[in-house]
Amino acid sequence: MLYPTYHYFVHPYTYPVRVLPDVDSTLFEKSATKMNLLMKDASLILNKLSSSKDFANKIMYEAQQSNTQEVQRLLKSTGIQSNVDVKYNPDGITLKFSSMIGTTECCHLTVALRWL
Repeated sequence: MLYPTYHYFVHPYTYPVRVLPDVDSTLFEKSATKMNLLMKDASLILNKLSSSKDFANKIMYEAQQSNTQEVQRLLKSTGIQSNVDVKYNPDGITLKFSSMIGTTECCHLTVALRWL
């Protein structure tokens, strides 16, 4: 009995080599610079929250009252320069720091803290 021989045929079609554009890291570098600023601002807030029980209490109290404007005012009082979007719920607070380069949001940093 003869066993069939299987031949694997490699298709002669050659796949085109993907040509990538030249690398331009300008926006990437600017985003990294802006992210450093966001991290400094987040650090200002975290330092204030961890070193001032009064400040932490005020933030929690105003959040419980759904007084977002006052929470943002308190956060700005730490000296931050970045835009910060504040969201809170019964479990904690989320701060989203964001920065723009021109009309493009280049980067954001989210800090989530639990209080319950």
